[in-house]
Amino acid sequence: MRIVRTVEEASLAARALPRPLGLVPTMGALHEGHLTLVNAAHAACASVMTTIFVNPLQFGPGEDFARYPRAFPEDARRLEAAGVDLLFAPSVDEMYPRGFDTTVDPGAIGTRYEGALRPGHFRGVATVCVKLFAIAGAERAYFGAKDGQQVAVLRHVARDLQLPVAIEVVPTVRDDDGLALSSRNAYLSSGERAVAPGLYRALRAMTAAVERGESDRHRIVAAGRAALHMPLREAYLDIVDATTFASADALAPAGTGRELLAIGSAWVGTTRLLDNIPFVVTPSRAVAGASR
Repeated sequence: MRIVRTVEEASLAARALPRPLGLVPTMGALHEGHLTLVNAAHAACASVMTTIFVNPLQFGPGEDFARYPRAFPEDARRLEAAGVDLLFAPSVDEMYPRGFDTTVDPGAIGTRYEGALRPGHFRGVATVCVKLFAIAGAERAYFGAKDGQQVAVLRHVARDLQLPVAIEVVPTVRDDDGLALSSRNAYLSSGERAVAPGLYRALRAMTAAVERGESDRHRIVAAGRAALHMPLREAYLDIVDATTFASADALAPAGTGRELLAIGSAWVGTTRLLDNIPFVVTPSRAVAGASR
């Protein structure tokens, strides 16, 4: 595996790799979910490029940029063992040199839920990803389904800007008790880790209500709230359209299947968990997919 640190080196190296190229952007502190993305890229592409860059533009004031977990030597070892061809690990100054002031605003989709809790977050995500797409020139870019709004934002940006990259989504990887893998799980104490799967159970209660035939969004969300017990504290629970991330007041437009997400976020201690469960609703049937 080749490791490069500059934009010029990364661009030249990426363009020399056999095609198609799969890009796996990360912020490091890798877990099995990241390696699942690498494996998915390997399955569909001739070459795989990963990035490790803790992007300051997507962190707001007082957020955890400085303490975000960093483990580059171990991350690089794991990526090499997974067969990654090229690792791009730039500095902040390399990605955002003096005078940099161009950003990508994804519009209304970036202002809801995570965007409301973290103003400007998705502008930072969109900006760094558009830069990485341009540097790599990859045909496909791989992201985890756990970050459902991020996926929706990047698909929206790629479509609106007509970017020549397919946004590929890989199902959420979970521990045996249902907790979605996340680099921020490293912040959890043993007691917090024990209660953290409660968010997943709340989302399952929501999709179970849909499967029983409930169509009122407020009652569906209420089922989730009833299953979300202290010390977990709700940040938000809702049912949204998977493409627009608008609240899904009408679950099933007549005659069509519709991709929806039961989404949720909850605090445990000082850590905020994030998760979702995808499902499809038609006028006669709901099918929930708890991805692993």
